[in-house]
Amino acid sequence: MTTTQNDVTPTQPDVTAVIEAVRQIVPRLRDNALEAEDRRWLPDENLSLLEDAGVLRMATPAYLGGLGFSVADQAAVLAEIARGCVSTSWIASVWTSTAWMVTLFPEEIQKEVFTNHSVRISGGFTPSGVLTPTDGGYVLNGAWKFNSGCRGAHWNVATSVIERPDGSYEEAIAIVPMSQFSIADDWNVSAVAGTGSCTSKAENVFVPEHRVVPGDAEAFEAAFAELPPDWQPSGREYGLYSYIIAQGTATLIGAGRGALDVFLQRLPGRGITYTPWTDQSQHPLTHIQVATAEAKISAAEALMGRVYDTLQRRADAGELPTLQEKAATRSHSAYAVQLVKEAVDILFNASGATAIQRNVHIQRFHRDLQGLALHGMILLSSSLEVQGRVLLGLDPQTPLL
Repeated sequence: MTTTQNDVTPTQPDVTAVIEAVRQIVPRLRDNALEAEDRRWLPDENLSLLEDAGVLRMATPAYLGGLGFSVADQAAVLAEIARGCVSTSWIASVWTSTAWMVTLFPEEIQKEVFTNHSVRISGGFTPSGVLTPTDGGYVLNGAWKFNSGCRGAHWNVATSVIERPDGSYEEAIAIVPMSQFSIADDWNVSAVAGTGSCTSKAENVFVPEHRVVPGDAEAFEAAFAELPPDWQPSGREYGLYSYIIAQGTATLIGAGRGALDVFLQRLPGRGITYTPWTDQSQHPLTHIQVATAEAKISAAEALMGRVYDTLQRRADAGELPTLQEKAATRSHSAYAVQLVKEAVDILFNASGATAIQRNVHIQRFHRDLQGLALHGMILLSSSLEVQGRVLLGLDPQTPLL
C-alpha cells in the first residue's frame, strides 16, 4: 500500500518504525488467534503488543501527544496487523478511526478524551439510544449491538436521538466513559470472534451537555473549522465516512496477505489426496491458483492506493472529497474487498479438507473475511449502487458518504 512520510519529532516513531514493530509481532498475533476466538476477545498480550508498537497512537494528533499518521499510513499498519490476526487488526481499526473522529469534536471534549495518547474509543453509527434533555445535559438510555472493541475501550461513542419536549427528534452523538455502560456477553459468531463486539447498554446515564454533538457528517466538519488554528493539522481533514471506510478496508486487504502467507507456509510436503501428486507445489494448477490470488490482492492494494491518494490530495489542499470521490471511495473499497475475498476463496479451496481444522490458520482468515465483507459500509451490492447512482447524476440516497 502507498504510504506517506510524516513529520515527527526525534522521539516519535515514524510509520516505517511502527510497521517494522508490527511485523515483528505478526507471528505472535497469529499464534494467539485461536485463543482470541475461543475467549471471544483479544488476549491481554495482543493489547500490550499493539500498545508497545505505537499502533494505538496512530490517529491521535501530534499536538495531543500522538503520531498523527495519515489515512494511508494507518492503513499500512492495519494491513500488517491483519497478516497475523484479523480480529486484532479490526479492533485497532475501530479504536484508531474513532479516535480520529473525536478530533472533529469540540476542544473541551478532546482535552478530556486525549489525556491518554493511546486512548481506546469504541462506538458506531446506528442511533440506538435516546437522549432526554435534563438540567446540565441529557439522560442516556439505549443498547448498541456489534460494538467492536467495547470490552477494552476507555470511552464509547453512542449515536442516539435527542427526544425534545415537543415530540421532535434529532440525531446526535454522545461520548461517554465506557465504565458507565454494561456489556452483554452475547458475541457468539462465526467470523472475527476475537473482536468481542458485544452489545453495550446505557441505563439512565447522565451525559454533560458539552459531550453531545450533532450526528451528521456536515455538522462534524463544520465543528472542526471552529477549532483553534493549531488544533487543525494540515493534511488530516478527511471526509468522515470516506476516512472510516477506506481505513477499515485495510484490515481485509491485510487478511488476504495473511491467507497467502499461511497457504505458502503450509504447502511444502503436501500432496494432493487420491492423486499421484505427492507435492502440491509442483502441480501447474497450484501455480495458477497462487498467481491468481496474489494478482487479485495486488489489484485490491493498487485500487486502495488510488483511494488514499485522492483523500490525501484533497486533505493537503484543505478540501473535502467531492460527492463523486466519496461515492468512488465507498465503491472502490467494497470492490477491493471483493477481490480479496475471491483470492482467499481460491487459496482456501486449494488447501484440502484438513484446512477446516480450527488450528489451521487459513480457515480463520477465510471466515473472518466472509464475515467482515458483510459490513454495511463495504457491502458490495449497496456500495456499487451508490456510485452508480452518482455516476448517473442521481441522488445517492444515503448519508453514509
